[in-house]
Amino acid sequence: MEGTMTDTAQRKKIHPHKFALWIAMASIAMMFAGLTSAYLVRQAQGNWRYYDLPSIFWVSTAAILLSSVTMVLGIRAFRKRMMPRYRLLVSLTLALGILFGILQGIGFYQLYHTPQAVTMNGQTDTANPQPVTIPGNPSESFLFIIAGLHLLHILGGVVALLIVYLKAYRRNIKVYNTTGLEIVGSYWHFVDVLWIYLFIFFLVNQ
Repeated sequence: MEGTMTDTAQRKKIHPHKFALWIAMASIAMMFAGLTSAYLVRQAQGNWRYYDLPSIFWVSTAAILLSSVTMVLGIRAFRKRMMPRYRLLVSLTLALGILFGILQGIGFYQLYHTPQAVTMNGQTDTANPQPVTIPGNPSESFLFIIAGLHLLHILGGVVALLIVYLKAYRRNIKVYNTTGLEIVGSYWHFVDVLWIYLFIFFLVNQ
């Protein structure tokens, strides 16, 4: 009886790597919460430029959402030892992650190079359209910092997915342990949700 209780407790105990990941994700979430709060405080002080986000950000959002779906299906296939399906889904997840980064880059290029009407403090000047520039208004600096930090976290996720992808194509897999996959998957879902939060935040506050 005592042995059974011990085994049950061991199964319920969280893996140390997963625990470390949850601590890291909580820290990252707090950092972005602080940045978006500072964004709102500075916006309320006036002298704030409003801008329209390029439509390609919607496409990038769809790409990262789809990548989370393929990640879930990939882990499920690995558990069932359906290796051809698993490899396909891991490849799709990696490709969608890279696509998200590329689309984000295009979106910010358009934002910083395509002139648009300047709206500041309720006044819109359509006669002198200007692109968003990094050394300009504080709103532009906040956007660059917040979105840039998220892209760095996406890059870390893509590197992790690349490692998973390379391991998936090993000829012989002797141990079907999902811990590593679950850690990568949890982090990837986290940066997915984080982007959704940031995207909605920028849409609502612009």
